[in-house]
Order: sequence, then structure tokens, then C-alpha cells
Amino acid sequence: MLAHEIDYHIYGEEMQYVEIELDPQEAVVAEAGSFMMMESGVQMETIFGDGSNQNESIMGKLFSAGKRMLTGESLFMTVFLNQYHTKRKVSFASPYPGKIVPLDLTQFGGKFICQKDAFLCAAKGVSVGIEFSRKLGRGLFGGEGFIMQKLEGDGLAFVHAGGTLARKELQAGEVLKVDTGCIVGFSQTVDYDIEFIGGIKNTIFGGEGLFYATLQGPGVVYIQSLPFSRLAGRIYASAPQGGGQQRGEGSILGGLGNLLDGDNRF
Repeated sequence: MLAHEIDYHIYGEEMQYVEIELDPQEAVVAEAGSFMMMESGVQMETIFGDGSNQNESIMGKLFSAGKRMLTGESLFMTVFLNQYHTKRKVSFASPYPGKIVPLDLTQFGGKFICQKDAFLCAAKGVSVGIEFSRKLGRGLFGGEGFIMQKLEGDGLAFVHAGGTLARKELQAGEVLKVDTGCIVGFSQTVDYDIEFIGGIKNTIFGGEGLFYATLQGPGVVYIQSLPFSRLAGRIYASAPQGGGQQRGEGSILGGLGNLLDGDNRF
């Protein structure tokens, strides 16, 4: 194996964290801000990119790190290396309620495609890159699904899903239609595209967006019930305006007030 062979345990139900056990000189790479705790003997180091290719030139590392800017991620990642003579543990937490999904990349042909904000951590040696759409429909209308992350290698990686997780195994030719924000990730054999919902009433009053994703098998797809964008939107819509009490809360006129004020959620 090129990637480090790590052991792990996932704790919790709604707000999970993953505890990774490192043998001496084993390491795990993680997104900035996901660290929770670690035992003594583990060294933390900030690096450009994901550290999957230590033999890259300086320009190569800069280019690799720069690509992450396109997905809205930091130029830097953090490596946690066990420099102790016995096993040590380090833990990483979910950013919001949901599930942590362990992915053995060898079971997906060495490559898995996921939403740009889904990646949590991985064994050092796993490459974290970007996956561009090759189809015009995705490029113009894909929204959250236009630029995605790709995880490549032969080690373990961990991604985070919001709310409840659904795992679907699609047969050859089988199609699943999904809200673009609800996709966590899928295997490289799945064909992914964007489709227009259609219909004037659906477009104006549907409240579900103008497009959804179509995923065609064969392959494995992970779906989340609560993408962070949806959670953030609901929190923002329910926040008090101008520091006062939420308009119409507990009132039969609350919905009418929201409508008149431009909140057209039916």
C-alpha cells in the first residue's frame, strides 16, 4: 500500500467523531478545523496540499494546493504524525449533525468523487484533488455539484454527511434523481449529469430549484438528508430581523407575513 494503513472507531449518533489509531510513524491528513483531540506523541504539521506526493517540486506542490482554492478549501492541510514508540490516537469531529462515512478506496477502484465540503480526513498518501465536470449542463447549472472533490489512492478516507445517510447501489442503467445539494459522493463508475425540472409551476412555485442531478449506475451513491446549505438557509430565514422577535411566530398570520415580506416558501 502507498497510503498508511490506519485503524479507526466512530463514536456518537447525531454529532459523530472518528478516533484514528496510529502506529509509530503512521500519519493522517485532515481539513483545517476538523481536529478534536489527540494523545501526546502525535506531531501536528501544516502543509501545502495533501502531502500525497513528497517528491513533487515546489511548483508542483503550489499547483496542487492552488487547485483546492477552486473548491473553496484552504491552501493548507494538517498532517498528524505519530512520533511515539507505541500506538497513539487522534480524533476528528463532524462540523454539524450527521454521519461520518468511512471509505476504503480500494473498494471503489482507487477513486471516489464527493461534494467539495464533504471530506473530513484520510490516511496520509490519499490524494485529495478536484473533479471538473466534462458536461455543459453540469458546468452551467450544476451549482453545488459543478466542481467536486476526488479522493484517490489505496487507503481509508472519511467524509461527512448531514442528517440521515442513505447508501444506494445502482445497477447498470438504473437512474436516481437527487437534489444537487443532497449528494455526498459516488463511485467513479456512476454517470452524473444535471437535468431541468421543467414546468412553469414547478419553476416558479416549486421551491426546490430549477435543476436536479441524475445519477446513472452501475455504482454506489451516498445521499444526505440535510445538506449544510439547506440547514444554513433555514436558520437564516428563521433568524429575528433587526434583533427583534421572529415575525409572526406562533401566529396564524405568520405565513402571510413571510409571504408579504418576500419569503415565498410555501
